[in-house]
Amino acid sequence: MPVHEYPDSPQIAVGAIVIRDDRVLLVKRRKPPGKGLWSIPGGRVELGETLKEAAEREVKEEAGVIIRAKDPVYTFDLIDRDDQECIRFHYVIVDLLADYVSGKPDPSSDACEARWVTPQELEELPASRTTRKFLKEIIQFGG
Repeated sequence: MPVHEYPDSPQIAVGAIVIRDDRVLLVKRRKPPGKGLWSIPGGRVELGETLKEAAEREVKEEAGVIIRAKDPVYTFDLIDRDDQECIRFHYVIVDLLADYVSGKPDPSSDACEARWVTPQELEELPASRTTRKFLKEIIQFGG
């Protein structure tokens, strides 16, 4: 899916929180926004898709893992501005819990790495403040 820079309205996106054996599935972003940061896998909702369908498709495409998406647990805005303060990206992101079904992490074009991460490893990886706060405070990952 192409990057949607400088949109004329907010874009809807999903993320999927998949925890297996006390590890969370994370991807390292290849493209902006968040390039080079580890985050929850996900992406834009396509026209006609439900949030659950979008989460399942995005995790398969981005991380190579099959999941069964469940209910939304967190919603937030990602607004990224350029040096002139113009809005470069604006996503309303809905994170859903998901159950692991099958597959090994295998990154796609949107991610340069994908893997299962322990709470200790999360402390060492470059990740956004939102991702860290969400996993620790809302999901209580590692706590």
